[in-house]
Amino acid sequence: MTKRILLALLAVAVSTLPLIAGAGAVSSAAKAEDVGMSSERLARIREAVRRHVDSGALPGVVTLVARRGKIAHFEAHGLIDVEAKRAMPKDGVFRLASMSKPITAAAVMMLLEEGKIRLTDPVSRYIPEFANAKVAVARPGRAGGGGPPAAGPGGPGGGRGAPAPVDVVTSTRDITIRDLLTHTSGLMSGGLGNGQAPQRADTDTLATYIPKLGAVPLDFQPGTLWRYSGLAGFDVLGRIIEIVSGQTFEQFLKQRLFDPLGMKDTGFAIPTDTTRMVPLYSRGQGGAFTRQPNQSGLSSRTYFSGAGGMVSTAEDYLQFAQMMVNGGELNGRRYLGPRTIALMASNHTGDLVNGQFGRPARGMGFGLGVQVVEDPVAADLRQSKGTFGWAGAYGTNVNIDPQEKMVAIIMMQVSTGALARDFENAVMQAIID
Repeated sequence: MTKRILLALLAVAVSTLPLIAGAGAVSSAAKAEDVGMSSERLARIREAVRRHVDSGALPGVVTLVARRGKIAHFEAHGLIDVEAKRAMPKDGVFRLASMSKPITAAAVMMLLEEGKIRLTDPVSRYIPEFANAKVAVARPGRAGGGGPPAAGPGGPGGGRGAPAPVDVVTSTRDITIRDLLTHTSGLMSGGLGNGQAPQRADTDTLATYIPKLGAVPLDFQPGTLWRYSGLAGFDVLGRIIEIVSGQTFEQFLKQRLFDPLGMKDTGFAIPTDTTRMVPLYSRGQGGAFTRQPNQSGLSSRTYFSGAGGMVSTAEDYLQFAQMMVNGGELNGRRYLGPRTIALMASNHTGDLVNGQFGRPARGMGFGLGVQVVEDPVAADLRQSKGTFGWAGAYGTNVNIDPQEKMVAIIMMQVSTGALARDFENAVMQAIID
């Protein structure tokens, strides 16, 4: 009798494992109409994507829309593997590039809520090498620098530029955590200081490399301009998280966000199931797609880049974004307070971001790790006022819309700005309630 009871209990326990494992997942809607969207109109997302795929603009895409906590649309389109003609799976693992930055920003805000850091803290409080910063200035007779990098959102802006002789002046103040979160630090943001940046070795960690950046001259006086620090700024934040938490950045994210949110395919490593890893392609002359080399070398097991080193799936990233649109809570667990989310999604830079780095000339702001739509009419965007998010250079993009309680994610195999705009339009026109 005892043995039969134990076997029965074991069977019950085993049968509930899938439910427990999926407890953190945002559930699917029975139909779009249950969350105030039109199934017929959501089909226009498929039509918009098909136009771009059929025209040869890109091989494959995954699109996902969730509203009021339920998935209203989730589809894969085109090919993941051009050579093998394999269809794109919905659980394809994409390189997030700079769509990693909102996750890093949320991690910073967790420590802020705990009273362990302040936005006004100078970086030098945690990394002494950043004390007494210098600002690069053009020598007389040379053109000035400090402009934004040429790449689009999430691009490689902030990498090494061609070395050039520059003069330096004393910074009016040290850069702060807020400066890094808002891209107003001047640290490796595409200006004169870039040429002085140290090379990073394959064996470097945040602990060994980030202190070297303290000697890099800033591109402008902190807080005076908005210029995208594509790599350095958020990697410095990752190192601060390590120092304050006593964990590696990877461990902190896994313990505090990825595991509890159920983001099983998110992290810094290429997945063991490489068939789901989405290859990077470039579109050459004549429209042919060329697979980019050294795919495995793009993610590091020693250098955990919060600026652009993470990989994820659309459904995984939804868990994080849904927590944000919920005001910091998901499935009964609180990660951040609603006032903290509101602070992140508020404009901290005035008009500085307008017209910069591909932003519209009007109607935009920048918060803590995310861009913010201040006036969608002025910005000519099909998004709600207050929508926030960010994009990655390889084609990933998230829009978090508190007004509509909605998350829209598109993951493209080749960054295609026209499709991103068509996707946003198709999402908004599908709202009927």
